[in-house]
Amino acid sequence: MNATGPQMAYYGASMPSVGYPDGMTVVDFVPDELKPLVNQHWLNYPPVNPMWHYLLGVIYLFLGAVSIFGNGMVIYLYFNAKNLKTPSNMLVVNLALSDLIMLTTNFPFFTYNCFAGGMWSFSASYCTIYAALGAVTGVCSIWSLCMISYDRFNVICNGFNGPKLTQSKATAMCLFCWAMSVGWCLPPFFGWGGYSLEGIMTSCSFDYLTQDLSTITYNMCIFFFDFLFPAIVIVFSYFFIVKAIFAHEKAMREQAKKMNVTNLRSNEAEAQRAELRIAKTAIANVSLWFICWTPYAAITLQGVLGNSVGITPLISTLPALLAKSCSCYNPFVYAISHPKFRQAITVHMPWFCVHEVEKKYDDQSNTTTTNEKA
Repeated sequence: MNATGPQMAYYGASMPSVGYPDGMTVVDFVPDELKPLVNQHWLNYPPVNPMWHYLLGVIYLFLGAVSIFGNGMVIYLYFNAKNLKTPSNMLVVNLALSDLIMLTTNFPFFTYNCFAGGMWSFSASYCTIYAALGAVTGVCSIWSLCMISYDRFNVICNGFNGPKLTQSKATAMCLFCWAMSVGWCLPPFFGWGGYSLEGIMTSCSFDYLTQDLSTITYNMCIFFFDFLFPAIVIVFSYFFIVKAIFAHEKAMREQAKKMNVTNLRSNEAEAQRAELRIAKTAIANVSLWFICWTPYAAITLQGVLGNSVGITPLISTLPALLAKSCSCYNPFVYAISHPKFRQAITVHMPWFCVHEVEKKYDDQSNTTTTNEKA
């Protein structure tokens, strides 16, 4: 059995086993210049089986390819299809841009580390930059979803009575997302909070294990302002969206019963049904986000609260992997399920084998309204 990596430097090239002697820790393979970035907590755990490094490397290669293709497709369609250049879609593209940057700046280095012996192979300075880039894009993604949720709430629940989302407002909302993400990820460079090597020592992220006032207060603020608060906004937005959908359908059934007809579906109703499909798509997207990010948020909160029992190298690494996988789902949920994006794919990417026929509405105003909201 052949084996490579730093473990062979410990055993010798002729060692046929991948086992480790008693007393070795996951930190033993970390170069001395990087050890100041490693929390003492990780000294309690032995190295993981090298199989995990190769497996995670392959998974990240797949995630990177899917993310680049999917998010790149959404951005390409936005800039090439005129009917997609709406304020609402600007928020979708901002999410795609954030997700694209997340994987392109993280997966090549993580994958290299996995196949280069299972340890961080770059400088201490780049460890903090790597962590900051992951943090910036992750925070920007949740705030982008928060803005998309509010926009859907405004369209579905308020209709013509709500404030109209203009291009300038959408631009301001996108800039706010990036300002929040960059603003919250700079303090560790100036002494509030920190970034460190984590888990199986192949990636860097927030330091959530150090029990000092600076680290604890910073991570609690990040948890509240960049996870809990946006999550509350998202949940309430979609609660009222779903409530409005049920109320609309109930009103349609009651009206049809009074008129002694099977349904009241008209061109206007067809446009409304398109909006409901968009809302359901967004709900699925947000649900995926919660599934992907909640485990990592729970692990970091547990560490910040001083309960590090059970936070093993793999337990901390796998939720981080799940969180980054979210960047792969978003573009396909919107690109494949959104009627207007499907129409753009049909025109601009015929090789993608998506054939969406554009629906024509007799009422021009209804058509315009639908296009603006899509």
